Amino acid sequence: MSSPPAGTFYLASQSPRRRELLQQLGLRFIVQAADIDESVLPGEPAAACVRRLAESKAQAVWSDAARIHSIPVLAADTIVVLGDVILGKPRDNAEAVAMLQRLSGRQHQVMTAVALCHEERQESLVQTSLVSFAKLSSLQIQQYVASGEPADKAGAYAIQGRAAAFVSDLQGSYSGVVGLPLHETCRLLRQFGIDTPL
Repeated sequence: MSSPPAGTFYLASQSPRRRELLQQLGLRFIVQAADIDESVLPGEPAAACVRRLAESKAQAVWSDAARIHSIPVLAADTIVVLGDVILGKPRDNAEAVAMLQRLSGRQHQVMTAVALCHEERQESLVQTSLVSFAKLSSLQIQQYVASGEPADKAGAYAIQGRAAAFVSDLQGSYSGVVGLPLHETCRLLRQFGIDTPL
């Protein structure tokens, strides 16, 4: 098996949103999903949780595949936090409805952790954005859930999709809310010798 071109890294994610964000920067990467337990530990603070999950994904892919060619691994994890409660991916439509009802008319945090792993070195960071939702009617929530978009999305919404209409204010990183804060990601990649546009 030939070695990947210089500047290539592994992306430890199956998220099409993260792939699209990296592709728009023209970066070279190989997708290799990480198989880890994404459960929240009892009493674990949100920032610590999202950082641990991103680091675990990077370490899993490094151990499994990336060390063969000795190229860095980039991983990320995104959570939605309302007060002290972490809103993960909804298990079904009923849970998606419940999450959106809680987010309606309120401000919440979106935390995305980015981790890079290469050999014995690992660096990570957490980027936090504040997102405010307008007051949503029951019909708006039901129609949005029926679209199927909330499935597999933290907090049961996708800011890059129809839920963009729900957002009355955003403070922070749009790409971070999508799933990968590009400014911070480029900064980490450069620390590992990978050229980026910024």
